[in-house]
Amino acid sequence: MWRLVLQGALLAMALVPATLVAQTAPLEIPLTFFATGTQPRLPLSLAEPVLEDEGLQGARLGLEDNRTTGRFLKHDYRLSERVVPRGADPRAAFAEALETGERLFVAHLPADALLAVAPLAEEAGAVILSTRAEDDRLRTEQCSTAVFHVAPSRAMKADALAQYLLWKRWRSWLLVYGSHPADALLAEAYRRAATRYGAKIVAEKVFEDTGGARRTDSGHVQVQRQLPVFTQDAPEHDIVLAADESDVFAEYLPYNGWLPRPVAGSAGLVPSAWSRVHEQWGGTQLQRRFEAFAGRPMAEGDYNAWTAVRAFGEAVTRTGSADPAELRAYLLSDAFQLGAFKGQALSFRSWNQQMRQPILLVTPRMLVSVSPQDQFLHRRTPLDTLGHDEPESRCRLNPEEAP
Repeated sequence: MWRLVLQGALLAMALVPATLVAQTAPLEIPLTFFATGTQPRLPLSLAEPVLEDEGLQGARLGLEDNRTTGRFLKHDYRLSERVVPRGADPRAAFAEALETGERLFVAHLPADALLAVAPLAEEAGAVILSTRAEDDRLRTEQCSTAVFHVAPSRAMKADALAQYLLWKRWRSWLLVYGSHPADALLAEAYRRAATRYGAKIVAEKVFEDTGGARRTDSGHVQVQRQLPVFTQDAPEHDIVLAADESDVFAEYLPYNGWLPRPVAGSAGLVPSAWSRVHEQWGGTQLQRRFEAFAGRPMAEGDYNAWTAVRAFGEAVTRTGSADPAELRAYLLSDAFQLGAFKGQALSFRSWNQQMRQPILLVTPRMLVSVSPQDQFLHRRTPLDTLGHDEPESRCRLNPEEAP
């Protein structure tokens, strides 16, 4: 009897696929958080924290979540943290990471730094999930096969807000934008959204950053007197759109305009990938876990980095591989779907490798709506109504995989 049992066991082992046998050995998955050091932004309000580790804490929590699943599959996730000092060359630091064998990157980089390291990643066969650069040129003209965009673009956010404003029938917009380059790029995204959805920008005003004191004892008095005059000569409008990525003036606009009009954009009703007020679809669970982990609320950059690390984890779990080429192919496939507390699965567009995702429309203490709005349809998915669709982009990174 024992001889028959032993023979049966040996026969069963012979029939086990080699891939399953190979998976019994631990699989090491080295990830790298790669960022450039920046001067922490001083928010206009003292109620907002000064963030010196935005993105990094999200990546760390994502690593812990990957390890929860990885323990059962013998997947060993590790995270190297490389923060390039301010003024240093990101290319040199990235090349150093590649020399040590690092190939899977969560890049919290501005657009120019991302463009600098992308050719090195392409040459080495590395995969970068970008969590910070929102520039539309990276999705329409300067695309890279090595770079996946987890952060939504400015156009995606502008479209998300525009859809809601159209639903409200607020079609006349007063656009106020700052004097910094990023503000001009955001203003252009709102102009594009107005044209796309049939709204009208009735007037534009530039708010010059003079570099004066941001907080003074008499600051509210000056704002109360100056901003009504600043908006006094504007034509009739339904809403004021603020394009203020530099956080110089937008928070002063509510209740200080010449006309009693709502404010949206960089203040008031804000489009964002994530917000600490988001509670639906299990969002509270992620918020609480992050607060316990990092000791502060989850910022948008943290969410983007968490999503990037989880995207790598999902790809590794489904493929059983840490090979960058296999993971890249899976991220682009129809099989890739990531649950990320937004009510529907996230995926990547094949033509420019931008992550499809809903955009939250929030006030400081409440979620108002989520775009895409129901009436905006698309032949693939309503998520593709946000940002540059395939015909609007010159990028064709994976034509063989396009629908």
